Amino acid sequence: MKEPIYLDNAGTTKMFEECADVIKDYACKHFYNPSAGYALAIQNNKLLDSVRNSVLNKLNLNKGNVIFTSGATESNNLAIKGSVRNGKWEYVFSAGEHPSVYKTALDLQLQGAVVHFVPLTASGEIDYEELAKVLNDKTRLISIIHVSNETGAINDLQKISALKKKLSPKALLHIDGVQAFCKIPVDLSKTEVDLYTISAHKFHGPKGVGALFVKNKEALKPIVFGGEQEFGKRSGTENLPAIIAMQYAIEKIDVQKNYQNTQILKNIFLEIFEGNEKIKILETQSPYIVSLSFEGVNGETLMRALEKEVIISTGSACSSKHAGNRILENIGLNKDRIKSSVRISFNAYLTEQEVERAGKMILQVYNEIWEKVK
Repeated sequence: MKEPIYLDNAGTTKMFEECADVIKDYACKHFYNPSAGYALAIQNNKLLDSVRNSVLNKLNLNKGNVIFTSGATESNNLAIKGSVRNGKWEYVFSAGEHPSVYKTALDLQLQGAVVHFVPLTASGEIDYEELAKVLNDKTRLISIIHVSNETGAINDLQKISALKKKLSPKALLHIDGVQAFCKIPVDLSKTEVDLYTISAHKFHGPKGVGALFVKNKEALKPIVFGGEQEFGKRSGTENLPAIIAMQYAIEKIDVQKNYQNTQILKNIFLEIFEGNEKIKILETQSPYIVSLSFEGVNGETLMRALEKEVIISTGSACSSKHAGNRILENIGLNKDRIKSSVRISFNAYLTEQEVERAGKMILQVYNEIWEKVK
């Protein structure tokens, strides 16, 4: 049976096959606990430092701390909850955050903290003017997604950094970089970013492993307590096999080359739908993600009709069981368009032929459904 063409890479990516070999090697042969005191364990601990350097290099940094976690949800929770302090502090988030940030912000609010949600513009970016209005000297944390997991909109870290430096110099700046790291060029060296989240399975690494860049580890308190691993900020024996496999993916990926390849794929795909008045394209900056709406057809209906040939999604898998789409609502799309929307997300290793075939299949199936429901 022929495998369907996979276009839900914002949800997860296919792991590089070599990562499986790495995992087996470090689970079965070089399995020693990196926190132990004997020579083979110390050698594994040095390997962890090598991975930290790989993460820093990809962020264009030469210093800072990298804390290994189980993935994006834990990293985001650690960044936010680990930054919370007693007192009359305020916390700022965009309305376009992933559920792992958005729900943590709501929990802060329930606990009595002053929480601001900054709206998005029609492009999907955060409204920088509105951001400026809520920042002040009581701001403790600013948490903003780098690339939207729903639309592909890219928030400008330079603009956000400038506002933070001017209006909230004491604040920590957390960026959820899950849809950016190893996908678009990321340079934190000239920013005010204090915390940056990554997740391996979004860039062809294994599931269940990620990291949090922390500029100053003393600014972060732990939310999990135990054996004092990871600078005392995230206790628990490190998942060495997955961490080394994550490094393999980081080192293998040529971000600039992949970015250019994916932009070509996206353009080929979108050309198929140009001029069709029934299909609306929400065009945003990242070549990896695009949101389309198909007039008169429920997005989930289209997804189900296609799944044997082409795999797409109706949005984030972390919120797929809930009606509506908070982020599409925030950028001003009406209910009908939201209901008819699907998310297409690419990876750089697809072929042009696969992407063209997938686009034509989506159009064909949509037209068939349209003829039945119009």
